[in-house]
Amino acid sequence: MNMLKTTVLLAALMGLFLVIGFLLGGIPGLIIALVLGAGMNFFAYWSSDKLALRMAKAREVSMQEQPKLHSIVEEVAAQAGMPKPKVYVIESDTPNAFATGRNPKNAAVAVTTGIMRLLSERELRAVMGHEMGHVKNRDILISSIVATIAGAISMVALISLFFRGSRSPYAGLVFLLAWVVAPLAAGVIRAAISRTREFQADITGAEVTHDPEALATALEKLHEGVRARPMEATPMAESTAHLYIVHPFKAGGIANLFSTHPPMEERVRRLRDMAYRPR
Repeated sequence: MNMLKTTVLLAALMGLFLVIGFLLGGIPGLIIALVLGAGMNFFAYWSSDKLALRMAKAREVSMQEQPKLHSIVEEVAAQAGMPKPKVYVIESDTPNAFATGRNPKNAAVAVTTGIMRLLSERELRAVMGHEMGHVKNRDILISSIVATIAGAISMVALISLFFRGSRSPYAGLVFLLAWVVAPLAAGVIRAAISRTREFQADITGAEVTHDPEALATALEKLHEGVRARPMEATPMAESTAHLYIVHPFKAGGIANLFSTHPPMEERVRRLRDMAYRPR
């Protein structure tokens, strides 16, 4: 069901782009914008893991430095049938974690010092299950496709500037769609796809570790931990916020419409339904 939702949302995002591209310049204009957007995001896809780790100020740690963390990662990777990813640590009091990598052979997991102090070994293992679920489900690839389409929509907005003085009956409509409706809709759809992938990673992680209750408890602790010690909302931190298992900043009101993470209460409820479902 989660994969179906992702497919439908991706199709909606692509459909939005096609409508704007066709109104703007017909098929040739649409192809040019799509090629340019794909080229930009092709580079981002192949370099996304290094960029994300660098922006998060993550440092790779050895087995000697973090034997317990390495042991947990190795155990969960074996349960998931994946190669052991590289292990990174982020010096931050905010309890959080994320994974990156275009496939299981090129994966990395990063945890903050705050999460290692807050969670028990069992809960940290459950969090690693969630993160490896993202890699196992190829969520980085999905995110790259979404970024490609969203980037192309942004380019269409720039191209539409040349149509402001056009006599075409569609000129005003194109400008409105490209600068107001499309970016707003693309942001909502992109956030919805991200939330769907978070739900799926919760499910995959719980199945891999056979411990949905531990992940539910960990999420509750992380939610409260982030509320008490949120990350500083710098531009660099905001660019990687969607990767973390829990949104690292305080948010509310209309910001929830564009949130890349599902409501915590719903995530916990679904996991507890899994934990106590009759077998």
